[in-house]
Amino acid sequence: MKNLSQYNIQLLTKQHNRQKFSCGVESLNRYLQQQASQDIKRYLSTTFVLTQQKSAEVIGYYTLSSLAIDAGEFSENIVRRLPKYPLFPAILIGRLAIDERFHGNRLGELLIVDALRRSVKSSQEVAAMVVLVEAKNEKAARFYRRYGFIPFVHHECKLFLPIATAKALF
Repeated sequence: MKNLSQYNIQLLTKQHNRQKFSCGVESLNRYLQQQASQDIKRYLSTTFVLTQQKSAEVIGYYTLSSLAIDAGEFSENIVRRLPKYPLFPAILIGRLAIDERFHGNRLGELLIVDALRRSVKSSQEVAAMVVLVEAKNEKAARFYRRYGFIPFVHHECKLFLPIATAKALF
């Protein structure tokens, strides 16, 4: 991984240049370029962007939002250890992408670690039991599994990481 001090991760603002961003997935490009700011203003999600020091050009991003997960999504083994609630609080990493020009530099790892740190911190003030991701494909699911995410029983590309596990990492 390149020297981490040459990068910043911060909340998306008007000052960030996102028009050149191209990760290879049109829906992820379009979201950053056209929708992310509106979602921040409407309190639907927050978008954190990766830039190089002294640059406003976005080279990666991820989103965080809250949601509730139905108890039936978890395996029977996990449900047995949970309180008898129908829903459980979670933090969703809704999108995570790196500009194609920067693929292969392990910047996705930088983003996922930052997202998990922020999730752990926010869960101390607003409860969340797990961090959830919905991978676009099997390749993306493998990426998340490398960081300890566990697939849901009926959805191999929908994965979760218990907040307690994430907390132990930091």
